Amino acid sequence: MTVRTRVAPSPTGDPHVGTAYIALFNLAFARQHGGEFILRIEDTDQVRSTPESEQAILDSLRWLGIEWSEGPDVGGQYGPYRQSERKDIYVEHVEQLLASGYAFRCYRTAEELDAIRSQLQQDGTNSALKASHLELPAEEVARREAAGAPYVIRMRVPEEGVCVINDMLRGSIEVEWSQVDAQILMKSDGMPTYHLANVVDDHLMAITHVIRGEEWISSAPKHKLLYEYFGWEMPTICHMPLLRNPDKSKLSKRKNPTSIMFYERMGFMPEAVLNYLGRMGWSMPDEREKFSRDEMFSHFDIQRVSLGGPVFDMEKLRWVNSLWLRELDAETFAQRFAAWGLRPERLIPIIPHIQPRVEVFSDVVPLAGHFLAGLTPLTAAQFEHKAYDEERLLNVLQFGLWQLESIRHWEPAEIEAALFGLAKQMDIKIRDFLFPFFIAIAGTSATISVLDSMVILGPDMSRARVRHALGVIGEVGKKKLKKMEKDYQGYLAAMAAEPVAAQE
Repeated sequence: MTVRTRVAPSPTGDPHVGTAYIALFNLAFARQHGGEFILRIEDTDQVRSTPESEQAILDSLRWLGIEWSEGPDVGGQYGPYRQSERKDIYVEHVEQLLASGYAFRCYRTAEELDAIRSQLQQDGTNSALKASHLELPAEEVARREAAGAPYVIRMRVPEEGVCVINDMLRGSIEVEWSQVDAQILMKSDGMPTYHLANVVDDHLMAITHVIRGEEWISSAPKHKLLYEYFGWEMPTICHMPLLRNPDKSKLSKRKNPTSIMFYERMGFMPEAVLNYLGRMGWSMPDEREKFSRDEMFSHFDIQRVSLGGPVFDMEKLRWVNSLWLRELDAETFAQRFAAWGLRPERLIPIIPHIQPRVEVFSDVVPLAGHFLAGLTPLTAAQFEHKAYDEERLLNVLQFGLWQLESIRHWEPAEIEAALFGLAKQMDIKIRDFLFPFFIAIAGTSATISVLDSMVILGPDMSRARVRHALGVIGEVGKKKLKKMEKDYQGYLAAMAAEPVAAQE
């Protein structure tokens, strides 16, 4: 048997370090056994998936040195490798489940589902939604079908008993069937959910070992049941520990930059980032801190993975990176620095914005130094402005950050529309509204357009700098954040009713 592992990211945002972490361990396991590692794109969320996000995933993983033998960009005998291109395959398999009685069409409305959940809570059964809760009488099904009512397709799951999952690291995991819901397999738009597509693709692509994050443990019974329904052998399962923030909470962009390309933009060496990810819950037999990708592969044993939540600490990552940097000779250091910051494709987009403003070359650094910087050194005093008190300043930056995080295509017109529309609804002059973003992005307002700076810096670094600025101004507690979210939703509703035209 040829060992085949995979990573299957969703192209719905910035490429996540958690994706790279899981990809690295899948690749290491495949290399250890002389097998194959596959990249699959799970783009069933057609609303949020974008080509730009998919390309960023490919670029970021390759930057790290993670390579795949089959995927959407290189092909392979088990393609296509984008789930959006495999829709007919999923329809065929869900029809099999319907015909065998293992799945059913569910016509329940959102209001009916809420009422059922509420009744279950009142009854104190603490049970997940089951077919017995959801199925309607045949005549009502016929009536809704005739009326063209929307429906989803759900799987049937046992109501009693225990499901036992055998995990490579954790041994036997027991999950009570009463806690497993009648999972939606196909949405009303005809696209499969992760659960159906994941099982069908892993089987058809001959995946032998599924190494994924522990957040999928609760879904494992559904996947095991689907394998049984189809009469297939389930791959060996391994649930890796989740990456954690230094405070032990789940790794999140609010507390730690999570975009892989942020670390590239910061000037980390890819070898060092991969080295650090390899230390997340695993160690070399001799416990050394610094090791290369190939050294990790040569000594890899997945049984050395610790189940304690590995802490992703940027300060420790900087230290690991320093070990790699200090081993470079001067010539190599110069070459690597130039390749990072002075390559034409990074430098040329900046020139049109600064060339009209400079008289001598030494003017360039004050105008454009922030393009070669990481997180801008900031103080709260830099944000002092006649238009703002602290609360309003926090609101503008936080609401602006949420707007920036919602942008699907990082283009000038979309950035402008997102921020200018918010400024209009908050009744703040554009000049005043943009001031804190100038400080967050460039550390000064005496530089080129902040919108142009965001375009050049890219989404990962731009968003990270605004988050950093929020941390400098003051921490926002959960209660206040909840109120801010409510206020923000009000502005969104107003913006939807009154779109803002692009402004010069």
